[in-house]
Amino acid sequence: MEIREPEPAESERIRGVVESSMTTSVRLSPDQIDGIADEEFDDEEVAAKIDDEETLLRVVETGDGIEGTTIAGVVEGRLADEWGEVDWLFVDPEHRGRGIGTELYETMTERLRDRGADHVRVTVLEENTEGHGFVERFGLEHDGDREVVVAGESLVTYVYTDPDVDVSLPTDSRADDATATADTADEDLPDTEMADGSLTTTDGGTRVYLARDEADSGTAAPFFPTYEDEALEQQYGYYCANCGSLEVSMDNMERLACPDCGNDHAERSTDSYDDSRL
Repeated sequence: MEIREPEPAESERIRGVVESSMTTSVRLSPDQIDGIADEEFDDEEVAAKIDDEETLLRVVETGDGIEGTTIAGVVEGRLADEWGEVDWLFVDPEHRGRGIGTELYETMTERLRDRGADHVRVTVLEENTEGHGFVERFGLEHDGDREVVVAGESLVTYVYTDPDVDVSLPTDSRADDATATADTADEDLPDTEMADGSLTTTDGGTRVYLARDEADSGTAAPFFPTYEDEALEQQYGYYCANCGSLEVSMDNMERLACPDCGNDHAERSTDSYDDSRL
């Protein structure tokens, strides 16, 4: 296999790898997958990433012995101060089980360090049922969550770093792109108000406190756990950031749903990991 920088004319094949990989490994709807592929890997975006000095886009080319060579995987990284970030890694399902994902990951982290990164972090969509186990194989640990908006969808990415690194994580390196942090201002959250420095809402006459740093992703907006006390120790329920409802339900599979506006969320399941496929 050969890992190299792609040509702009190869964007269609890259997009095909992205779509097939996400369809197999990411628990999102076909429309959501199409939206991400369109926004992140259409012709113009691939060309822009190739030209961007701070973005590293690499593909792996393999030969099947019959029809010549084909692009079987793609990885994207970028530099953010002393940090290097691996944002996307996709392997065509037909070419998995050959170590392609490992080669892409190791090549990208090496390139980022060559370009000046002192530390490397990896972001994985919460709904990527295989990506979390894959990253953890390299000794990285979950070091926080980041709410992002991709193609109009509010999603959560898990941030993984080396456990020995004691350096504050930078903000989202793509904050000026179409993919940006969804750090919704407090005043934009329906039916909330500040009380003694805490963000609160009321259920009838009961005041409850929102845990902004414990967000769960939703199809329309995030969900935030609510607590009866300001110390956030006695959980009350969940708040829907889309409509302000506290009528959010959770089933026995830990799936959240808002009956008032249809916003919903499905917790990732560790039982669905199959990191060998990458």
